[in-house]
Amino acid sequence: MPTLIVLRHAKAVAGLGIPDIDRTLNDRGRRDAAATGEWLRANELVPDLVLCSTAARTRETLALLDVDAEVSFESGIYDNDPDALLDLVSRSSDDAGQVLLVGHNPSVHQLVHDLAGEAPDAFPTCALAVIDLPDAWTNVRPGLGTLRTVHTPKG
Repeated sequence: MPTLIVLRHAKAVAGLGIPDIDRTLNDRGRRDAAATGEWLRANELVPDLVLCSTAARTRETLALLDVDAEVSFESGIYDNDPDALLDLVSRSSDDAGQVLLVGHNPSVHQLVHDLAGEAPDAFPTCALAVIDLPDAWTNVRPGLGTLRTVHTPKG
């Protein structure tokens, strides 16, 4: 049974004078990303494959997670389209039992809702959702997932 871990990037600096795609993490974001990596390892949720936006804040979040996995940087994640995210996930290799998608709101929050039929009311920075899927990645469809857990930096 495949598992999808959907992660919103950690807290970034304000975008004053910086192109949005180049925004990096602030101190809290760096702490939260490192703690989230520890949580993933402690809960045996280290991914086999990571699909990560090309934005600086998502790449930095991923680096601080400190997970040993194959990484595919996908510029389309930055476009913030939940249907495109679903399509991207469905193209994952069946060799990857656990896939981590590192992206942006509102699309990651919507993806969780679309896949599981439910989602938390809020999906703050560095929040993650773990979704169990009943079949191969190519068969991923809205409503087929089961939301196993949601984790936020505040617990």
